[in-house]
Amino acid sequence: MKKILAVAFCYAAFAACNNPANKNMGTQDTQFDGYKERFIESLWKLNPGWASSVGYHKYDSVLVVPDEANRSVELAFDKANLDSLKGFDINALSDNNKTDYKMIENQLRSSEWAINEEKAYEWNPASYNVAEGFANMLSNDYDSLDTRLHNFYLRMASVPAYYEAAKKNIKNPTTEHTQLAIDQNGGGTSVFEKDLQDALAKSHIDAKEKEAITARAKEAANAMKGYADWLKQLKNDNPRSFRLGKELYAKKFDFEIQSGYSAEQIFDKAVQHKKELHEKMFALTKQLWPKYCGNKAMPADTLVAIKQMIDTLSINHVQPDSFQAAIEKQIPELVAFIKAKNLIYLDPSKPLVVRKEPAYMAGVAGASINAPGPYDKNGNTYYNVGSLAGWPKEKAESYLREYNHYIMQILNIHEAIPGHYTQLIYSNQSPSIIKSILGNNAMIEGWAVYAERMMLESGYGGGNTGQAPPEMWLMYYKWNLRSTCNTILDYRVHVKNMSKEEAIHMLVNEAFQQQAEAEGKWKRVSLTQVQLCCYFTGYTEIYDLREELKKKLGDKFNLKQFHEKFLSYGSTPVKYIRELMEKE
Repeated sequence: MKKILAVAFCYAAFAACNNPANKNMGTQDTQFDGYKERFIESLWKLNPGWASSVGYHKYDSVLVVPDEANRSVELAFDKANLDSLKGFDINALSDNNKTDYKMIENQLRSSEWAINEEKAYEWNPASYNVAEGFANMLSNDYDSLDTRLHNFYLRMASVPAYYEAAKKNIKNPTTEHTQLAIDQNGGGTSVFEKDLQDALAKSHIDAKEKEAITARAKEAANAMKGYADWLKQLKNDNPRSFRLGKELYAKKFDFEIQSGYSAEQIFDKAVQHKKELHEKMFALTKQLWPKYCGNKAMPADTLVAIKQMIDTLSINHVQPDSFQAAIEKQIPELVAFIKAKNLIYLDPSKPLVVRKEPAYMAGVAGASINAPGPYDKNGNTYYNVGSLAGWPKEKAESYLREYNHYIMQILNIHEAIPGHYTQLIYSNQSPSIIKSILGNNAMIEGWAVYAERMMLESGYGGGNTGQAPPEMWLMYYKWNLRSTCNTILDYRVHVKNMSKEEAIHMLVNEAFQQQAEAEGKWKRVSLTQVQLCCYFTGYTEIYDLREELKKKLGDKFNLKQFHEKFLSYGSTPVKYIRELMEKE
């Protein structure tokens, strides 16, 4: 307790030192810039794992033990910095600093809320997993391999204490998060048992040190396995529901999405958008029906007719063993199209590496991006692709029909170019480090969804015709319906107690998803909260902003300039980007 009080006193002192009232020189902006530098350094000292993930490696040797003492330190940090912010006159700050101020404030209040109200550290065993942080130390070449291995060794010392703290924290966990924790921690031991050994073989470390590293790695792997075994044996007769509930959901939405809309308003917009998409999809189905179905009678039920057309087109897909290869082949095609249409500048010096999804990430999404942070701008961006190895034939076929010839291209636009890969590179180049490290997920995901529509509007997939074919548009609307139904699903499940049966019915019969995809989405919504709303919310706000600026500027509007200007603000909430772009 003395240690906790001492740390809390240090953060109180930190707040006093950062109060502009104590400074007699410099403008508010100068003082705020200085405050941001000190804030970030303190943030990384408190969160070394987060720091390492964005390329700040000063504290790589440290693994924070997530116990009650550490939560007290976090709360002291939050309070001290909220007090510091009160010392600044936000109206006297530049536009960019106003945004940084609001993003810092949101981060601090979100941290307080997560500890005091959400308390996921009690009911989500999957929040405890050391594998990814250690894996990144081995895979990213930000320093010499020997130096990284030395820090790896030091960091491993806290792994047993980390999992002991996790066991003490857990109270009445959800069944779903418990199983995910068992699966991921079980798979994650490969980082210590295989990946580390591969790295040691390439290093210049002497035999004695290799022996010490290997011994400690065995302890770390045993701690992970022990945690998984402990969870398997945990008696939990009345597990907490994975559903967040209306009150917690609304607050989490506000903190994480930072939209101009409330959770309920976005839900209502998504319901309306679903109706509009069905109308567009039926019009395209009528257009395509004679080409693919000849004189066969079209079903009277519009949703049944749309589904039959989608099923017909979905037969065109790759084989299970060539899924990743097909993705790799399409990346340069996207680059060539963007250059030909002059849609946005792509930096050729930033590598994109397509790889099989690591074992410690398995179980949530089939494709994802791991991008280097703002301190590690030259690091690799990884496009993680889920493997279909070992899948039953029927399940693999269902999955591949979902990610058919058309959808795979849209997936690559979303995850890679000009979606996440492109946006995150721009974010790292933003002059504001705050906007990079406190990136807004709705803006990030919203940009990727916006990019899908923008590419088709620009004629992608149309070859010499210059127009995307109706087949591509139909599949795009299906894919966009997916983002829309993500929001509907998330809200209805966590706020309105939607059952699994109701959810699967909506996803299969109204969103036209394959059974395997629908089952995967149910698993995802039972393991995450609010994140599924990011796609539709961000997309809606970005597309509306673009259309308003097109109308306002007329012939002076330039799509490439809009894209580059929009992304230049970093991963900022769209409502703040709107304010800045409209002002300029």
